[in-house]
Order: sequence, then structure tokens, then C-alpha cells
Amino acid sequence: MRHPTQAKIYHILHVDRLESVIADGGLWSDAVVQRKASPGTTIGMSGIKQRRLTTPLTSHPTLTVGQCVPFYFCPRSIMLYLIHQQNHPELTYRGGQEPIIHLESDLLASIAWAEAHSRRWAFTLSNAGSTYFEDRAKIAQLDEINWDAVEAQKWSGPGVSPSVKEGKQAEFLIEKSFPWALVERVGMQSQTVYRQVSDQLAGKAHRPRLEVLREWFY
Repeated sequence: MRHPTQAKIYHILHVDRLESVIADGGLWSDAVVQRKASPGTTIGMSGIKQRRLTTPLTSHPTLTVGQCVPFYFCPRSIMLYLIHQQNHPELTYRGGQEPIIHLESDLLASIAWAEAHSRRWAFTLSNAGSTYFEDRAKIAQLDEINWDAVEAQKWSGPGVSPSVKEGKQAEFLIEKSFPWALVERVGMQSQTVYRQVSDQLAGKAHRPRLEVLREWFY
């Protein structure tokens, strides 16, 4: 399947991290976040985060996954499902999905920014936290992503190929940081979180569109 001409990318985080993201002017990679001890709730799996810090990209052998800011190519990710279930043994966060927000940005605009600022970027064909994945670093190779899997609402269960679950976890990675100014929309599950985000953005120079998008959640 040819990649969507207006493909979007999505980063999820706990709403209590948003204040530091805005103050810093954007998102930092896990490598930087750990050095800075950035405030806010960590929603990822610590063991996988540590592995990503030392996992190199074949497209950029001197760059590791953990030195990049990660994005999915869809909302309602498999990671969000694990957060929603609140029972994964490697996930210490148990606060559920309501406090989680999606930051949506445009894929090609993000690549253009990266190249203009000498930031390396890549994408994976499956989960970059796994022990094996393939990565690419050319726009022409975006067609190698399983876009049908990325867009699938049902990614496991009877009659669903394991390749769907693998393909849905494809990631976009950008070196070191990602600017807040490129965030076009913030999606949340509830009016309560909407108000929290809106209050934090009051008076800020860049204010993305805010929407309650329950279809982005489980």
C-alpha cells in the first residue's frame, strides 16, 4: 500500500508532562530526559526504554533508538492498549488511559524540519523496542510500511495475522528533540483532561488545536 500523502505521526504522554514539554519548547529523547530528570509521569516500560538506549539503527549506525523522540503512525496504539489494561508486568504505570494525550504532527513537515536542522530521522517497520526490527531513512521507502496494519482497528484475535500487530507498531524516530511548534493537534479522552491542557496553553505563543477524540482511545 502506498503511504498516505498526508500521513500524521503521534506521540503519547501523560498530561502532567505537558508543562515541561511546552517550557522546553518540545519533546526530548529518552536519552536526554534521563539526563535532565524531566518532571512528570513515565508511562513506558523501563526495561524496554533501557534497551532502546543501546539499540542502534541500521540506517544510522551511530544513532540509537533511545537517542530519538519516538512516534507512532496512528493513534490508539498497542502501547495505549497496554496502558488501558493496567496489568502488564513490565509496566509500572497504573493510571489508565484517561490522563494520556496524543500529540499529532505532520510526517513530511517533520522530516523537512529534521533535514533543515541536520537531525537524523528514520522509521521502523515494526516495534523499535523489540529485539529485532528493520529501519529505513528515505522518504521513498515509506511504502514499505504496512499501512493497512497501521490503520487497522482490530490487530489481534481469531483470523488476524500476526503481521498486523507487528506492522501497527511501526515508529517514526527523530534525533534528540522535536519542536512543540510542529504539534498540530492534541487529542484527549475526556473534557477533564481537555480543560487541563487548555489551561496549560493559555497565553502560549503556539496553541495546537485541542479535541476530545474518544475514538483515539480504548
